[in-house]
Amino acid sequence: RQAEMEVFATVGIYLTEQQCTQTQGIRIDEVVALHHARNPWAEPTLETIADKIVQRVAQLVQQQGKPMAGVSQILTWLKAREAPLALATGSCHLLIEAVLQTLDIRQTFGVVQSAEHEKYGKPHPAVYLKTAQNLGIEPTQCLVIEDSLPGIRAARAAGMKVLAVANTHTVQDLDEADAITHSLTDTRLSDLQTRLWGPAQGRL
Repeated sequence: RQAEMEVFATVGIYLTEQQCTQTQGIRIDEVVALHHARNPWAEPTLETIADKIVQRVAQLVQQQGKPMAGVSQILTWLKAREAPLALATGSCHLLIEAVLQTLDIRQTFGVVQSAEHEKYGKPHPAVYLKTAQNLGIEPTQCLVIEDSLPGIRAARAAGMKVLAVANTHTVQDLDEADAITHSLTDTRLSDLQTRLWGPAQGRL
């Protein structure tokens, strides 16, 4: 959000944190196109603005990046059970690399998939469908952890179950998810698996 507010201000668009939250989860080139359609500017190009935002976000990640509360414990728990893990995001590869390197989680994921080169970003399900394909798992057997409504809609459209984390949105904003938590530190995935798929499903 900080990067968007800083860069858009250079073309006379002054966004609040709430306005940035409303486009959270949407691919950055689509966010730039949305704001340009509402408040057009002549120069620089949309591509230049998108690149500046990406570069600023990468810088902020490297300077200030830290995992969401509970993420490290969840990943450790899943890895101990040899659960296949993937990172599916609308972010470009530059940002993905910044996050993986800063948080030292590159080896955690068997698949890292970006919507950067998909025709559509979230809420289109393409990035999630490609991720499931690369994991070799049916979409219906996947659990997605999301914190944005476009991401929830993308995962649901792909036929996946969704756990939403209400850290930047209200529970009401994310009510299309199959389950919602305020923090991953309060989440027991084994209980969630039974709740979402039933007791007959092989437990993690």
